[in-house]
Amino acid sequence: MQHDFQTNKTSTRMKTSTRMKKLATLSLSLALAAGAQAQTAQFDYFKYAGNDARFNVEIDKTHQYYNPVLAGFYPDPSICRVGDTYYLVNSSFTFFPGVPLSTSKDLVNWTPAGHVLDRPSQVPLKGQHVSGGIFAPAITYNKKNKTFYMITTNVGAGNFFVKTKDPSKGWSEPIYLKKIDGIDPSFFFDDNGKGYIVHNGPVVGGADYEGQRAIRLFEFDVKGDSIKGDFKQILRGGTHVEAKPIWIEGPHLFKKGKFYYLMCAEGGTGGWHSEVILRAKNPMGPWEENPNNPILTQRTGLDPNRKDPVSSAGHADIVEDGKGNWWAVFLACRPYEEDMYNTGRDTYLLPVTWSKDGWPEILKKNTPISTVGEKAGLKPAEKNEFSGNFSYTDHFETNCKANGEKSCCANKAGLKDLNPRWMFLRDFKDCYKVADKKLTMNLLPGNIYKREPMSAIWTRQQHGTFTAETEINFTPRNDKEIAGLALLQKEDHNFVLGKTMKKGQLLVTLTRAEKNNVQIASAPVKAGKLRLKVEGHDRYYDFYYAEEGGDWQLLAKGVDASNLSTQKSGGFIGACIGLYASSNKE
Repeated sequence: MQHDFQTNKTSTRMKTSTRMKKLATLSLSLALAAGAQAQTAQFDYFKYAGNDARFNVEIDKTHQYYNPVLAGFYPDPSICRVGDTYYLVNSSFTFFPGVPLSTSKDLVNWTPAGHVLDRPSQVPLKGQHVSGGIFAPAITYNKKNKTFYMITTNVGAGNFFVKTKDPSKGWSEPIYLKKIDGIDPSFFFDDNGKGYIVHNGPVVGGADYEGQRAIRLFEFDVKGDSIKGDFKQILRGGTHVEAKPIWIEGPHLFKKGKFYYLMCAEGGTGGWHSEVILRAKNPMGPWEENPNNPILTQRTGLDPNRKDPVSSAGHADIVEDGKGNWWAVFLACRPYEEDMYNTGRDTYLLPVTWSKDGWPEILKKNTPISTVGEKAGLKPAEKNEFSGNFSYTDHFETNCKANGEKSCCANKAGLKDLNPRWMFLRDFKDCYKVADKKLTMNLLPGNIYKREPMSAIWTRQQHGTFTAETEINFTPRNDKEIAGLALLQKEDHNFVLGKTMKKGQLLVTLTRAEKNNVQIASAPVKAGKLRLKVEGHDRYYDFYYAEEGGDWQLLAKGVDASNLSTQKSGGFIGACIGLYASSNKE
């Protein structure tokens, strides 16, 4: 019996030991797995400050304002007015949420009002390149049914619109319009409620030369939310057809008095960009061309060495203020040299004058766009992070009102607890949390060089002369992990300044991509927190780092950042600054 007892006892011990080993192995495996899944990078703050020389001029904010009114990557503006409130939208390309919405009472001081496309179901962006996605949104209000409409092109999905009775309560799911073959659609609702859509499309019968396009018009069934019948080509090629105009696009229909007006961008979005206008007594035409076209451009008759140059002006929309005054919003750019700019296409504001024979003019020919505009009866805003020189610090507070922001928590799907200045690239992945005044990111394998979801949030570079900095708490575990600051123009035109590892050594590295990705600087760092900073000086940027408790150290000075310009990259966006992390840095 004793032997049996000892045998059983030994057997029990062996089984227990085996179970304990298995449990230990399992625990270790789970711990390793948890560790693998739990790799994070923590960002303590983000600070931005802009100091462009052109804005260092005193203005009387009761009747003067700085142009642009929306600075840095706010292209293709479209506007409408309902009551005393103006609503403005801009292109967002492959950023999510899509189509930033801004509101104003005076056309000068703008407030972020969320995004029109704030749900992934509204804006599929998977696999699209940075300058794909959402082109030229147009916002219109139909007085007859008291409904807002926003219509646009998603390059990867087609032309569609969404609608709402109240923009603050969100917008509908997209309604696709498969009959539209082209881009840049916009609505017009006549006084009797009849609806029309105009858009850029291929020339009937084929183009006679490269860049020749047409403007098409459809009737729109308001009750059925659908297109009626086939299109009518109302403009072939553009204005001054003998000169072979290119890229007629961005059309807007509006009515004043007895005339319907068709206003379009022409000449492409580069240095030859312009705005032209025609009129008719019926939306179907025939259309009469303004003999004084273009009504807005910066392409000719200007001193190339003028101070504070503005270029590429066009793609306008106009609005009446309820008192008989008309104003135009349009895109233009602030080049630093040879029409290179990193800030993207801004939104500008100018008054519209009308001739005695009923033609509008935004800007007299051979007139440079001034940095300072005039508009009577303005009330200076307490805070403006859209125009002029300004600075801000984001401490990632979840109580937005405590941070002086009225709407920073109003973002829906995926932007919880973040200020509306932040954007994701392509499809949103729930890879972060905001708590204790810190932003924590889980490292995803996607990186800046691929068309994949990544651990990053982006904001606009809004000045040529600027500083952006952050502090990270991050310890890479291998050579593929990195976290820090990124500067993005395209997948193959960017910078990454971050903390990483090489052969067991902690490093801060700077890589520059202009088609090829090249590491241009590195320095060893110790464990602990690390501050990172970039200082932009138009074409040339300086990069810094500071170890915990230490002073700023120069990593690289005078680095050519023209790779972030549209001229070099060929993209449509402006440079964006990102809080960035990746487990597959490449």
